[in-house]
Amino acid sequence: MKTVNTLTINLKNSMLIALFIIVSAFSVNAQQKQTTHMENLTTSGYAPVNGLKMYYEIYGSGTMPLVLIHGGGSTIESSFGNILPLLSTYGKVIAVELQAHGRTSDRDAPESFEQDADDVAALLKYLKIDKANFLGFSNGGTTTLQIAIRHSDIVNKIVVISANYRRDGMMPGFFEGFPNATIANMPDVLKEAYLKVAPDKSHLQIMFEKDVARMANFKDIPDEDMRSIKAPALVMSADHDVVIPEHMVKMSHILANARLSILPGLHGSVIGALESGAKKGDKLQGITATLVEEFLNE
Repeated sequence: MKTVNTLTINLKNSMLIALFIIVSAFSVNAQQKQTTHMENLTTSGYAPVNGLKMYYEIYGSGTMPLVLIHGGGSTIESSFGNILPLLSTYGKVIAVELQAHGRTSDRDAPESFEQDADDVAALLKYLKIDKANFLGFSNGGTTTLQIAIRHSDIVNKIVVISANYRRDGMMPGFFEGFPNATIANMPDVLKEAYLKVAPDKSHLQIMFEKDVARMANFKDIPDEDMRSIKAPALVMSADHDVVIPEHMVKMSHILANARLSILPGLHGSVIGALESGAKKGDKLQGITATLVEEFLNE
């Protein structure tokens, strides 16, 4: 028994040392990228998409672009501003803003993850892009799942970060607050990010109400739809996320070809989203960028 215990302790120590070496290597790599690569904005513009003027930005160049889809109530900058300098070293990166968010116009219709998926697909058609990788954070992750379900022909790989596909995937009490939610509940950093770029500042309240309604009325994505996703997937979240770790494990199992990574932090920490309180250059962003880049380049 003593021999077994000693072996277990040594194995644990070896795993901890290996983890320390891996994290250190990722951190050094991230710091090098941070100092040698900055955001390389190639172009930006508006596309006529399903009745919207949809805003997009393109960074770098390459044959298989990575499309970034922000979280609810967010903009390109608030979700991805901190990690973009790292992700842009991958090659071509296309960041979008969805219906009523940031610089994109609104339509006289509610928001839905299915419609967002159709809008992103239409944007790629406008840009003459046949296939892409997709990375979605939070609500953007749920949109990414819908893109893989509804438009599988344009999907190469997907990265789903801190997103749910079932109501029971969220922390207890999450959905109970929506009936009484007010604009005061919206994080100030997200309000400021919207007001900084939106053409019509008065639409902040409209965006907030549509985001709240979409989540209050959220319907589970059927298991058969999830199983229909055949694209390689990287599922990521933080250990103290609003999406519970058990749900991310379940998602990684129901997807046909998925890998799972749960890192320490809060909702948005792994990509440096502003609402998480993260700062540009935090080591966790470098680890995430390295994991994403290695997954996409396999």
